Amino acid sequence: MKIEPVRIHQTQSHLWIDKVIIRHLIFSDLPQLEWNGEYKHLRQVYLNAYKNRNQGKNVLWVADLPQIGVIGQVFIQLNSVRKDLADGFFSAYLYAFRIKPEFRNAGLGSRMYQVVEKDLLKRNFREVTLNVAKTNESAIRLYQRIGFEIVGTEPGEWSFRDHENKLQNVVEPAWKMVKSISQ
Repeated sequence: MKIEPVRIHQTQSHLWIDKVIIRHLIFSDLPQLEWNGEYKHLRQVYLNAYKNRNQGKNVLWVADLPQIGVIGQVFIQLNSVRKDLADGFFSAYLYAFRIKPEFRNAGLGSRMYQVVEKDLLKRNFREVTLNVAKTNESAIRLYQRIGFEIVGTEPGEWSFRDHENKLQNVVEPAWKMVKSISQ
């Protein structure tokens, strides 16, 4: 299903932002995460995240704008082999946080994060970690605004199988950021 891009002017933000539903991702949302092909190379990554969700390892959220579809996403890994990122009890790892460009700078990212944090508190987590590309200045500003602090660097090296099952290696130096959360 191909969704045509929508142009939203910032002065119209009040017309759509209140209609956004932040909810758990369902299987039929997966094609929409490809954003009209821009992220089709991550198809297997999204499918694996969904499978891990079914095993209780991940929590996957989307921002759904009725009659438009999925306009944002954020994934939480509850437990990881890297215990410094997600240990299953105290610390959870936030990743794949995206808002479609035409819906940015209207408060949706902050709103989505509030939903995630509230959910993690209910699960008794007390810390959220993330890695953000050092070149992604707008995301860094958002994370700092909502209380994350840079605590170190990460090499940002990872690999995945793309939509053609070809191994892709990524090197994206990143900042490791952490936020303590409490009720």
